[in-house]
Parts: sequence; C-alpha cells; structure tokens
Amino acid sequence: MHRLIPLDSADILEQADILFNDLPISAIKIGLTGSVACVESIASLLQKHPNIPVIFDPVLACGDGTPLADTALINTIRKKLLPLTTLLTPNTLEAVKLTGLTNNTDINALGAELLEQGVSTVLITGGHTQGPSIFNHFFQAHEASRISKWPRQAGEFHGTGCTLAASIAALIAQGTSLSNAIEQAQDYTNTCISHAQQIGHGQAFPRRL
Repeated sequence: MHRLIPLDSADILEQADILFNDLPISAIKIGLTGSVACVESIASLLQKHPNIPVIFDPVLACGDGTPLADTALINTIRKKLLPLTTLLTPNTLEAVKLTGLTNNTDINALGAELLEQGVSTVLITGGHTQGPSIFNHFFQAHEASRISKWPRQAGEFHGTGCTLAASIAALIAQGTSLSNAIEQAQDYTNTCISHAQQIGHGQAFPRRL
C-alpha cells in the first residue's frame, strides 16, 4: 500500500521564487501535482511568468493504478492549469480522466476536448493501449493531428512519461522549437526504454544516461 505525503503548497512557491531569483528559467515542467492547494500555487506561479513555455505531464495514478488525484483535484487541474499549459502530455487514461469522456472515446475527440479546455497543444501517448506499436497523437488548434509510431518494447517500465515530458522541456529550454523538441524527445525516450535497467523485481527504469 502507498502512503502519500502531501506537499506543502507554500514550500512550492518558496522554492520556485528562490530559483527564479537565482537562475534564468527557460521552460517549466510539471508532473505530479499532489493537491488542490498545490495546483493553485503552481497556477499563481505560472501567471507571474506567462512567457515561459509550460510542459505538463499530468500524473494522475501510480504505475500500479493507485489513484493520485480525486475529482476535486482533477477539476482544479482543468480549471487552473490546463489554460496555462503550452504542451500537455497525457497517456490515453489520463486524457480520459481530464476530459471526463468515456474510455472508448475516439482519440481525436479526446485531443479536441483538451484543446477546448484551453491547452495550447496536446501529445496523447499510446503506451497504455494494446498492440505491437505505440502511436502518439499530437494535436494543435486549427491543424491536422499528427501521429508518431514507435515499436513497443517488451516489459513494463516506470517513468516513461516523465522522461518524455522532461526531455521536451529541456530541449525547449535550449531553444529547440516545440515540434522538433517533441520529435527528438520521443526518439530519446524510445532509446532510454530500449536500454531500460531492471532494479529489483518491479518495473524497469528507462536508462537516461
């Protein structure tokens, strides 16, 4: 059983202020948000820096399926964070939860609904679907969706979504365009998974170095 220790929303703002006062910040990556209070603090921080790209990997459950976000938290994410997000990178299960649509909803409808909620661009990853290949779908307002196909690696992995979102953010921070950052980060993530390291008896970890 997981024991969840809530983050202190005040600590988030204090740490962020220290970093922004000390370093030039060129991109912001968000992962597990933790609580309604934390989401509200993160949103207030983003509003202070509206010109910095925001890459949001909406972690809503543990790898074993244990929920990490209740209805109140998901609703706050929709209202407060999605309109401030440059690129949202949910898997298909997270996309369903954030839209409130059903599990059998067409992927294009999921992408359209997330854009409607205010996200600038969306990359829905297909790692949770079945089949020998993984299909990632990129959505942008007034543009046709784009599909990237990747071979499915054998095994179960922990941290693939974090690897993808963090590498996109790092590339954007270095001046890479969003489109190129997504392509390069997907290739990097696939390489990390193909060289994943098995630690203990749990899921394998992408080898990032």
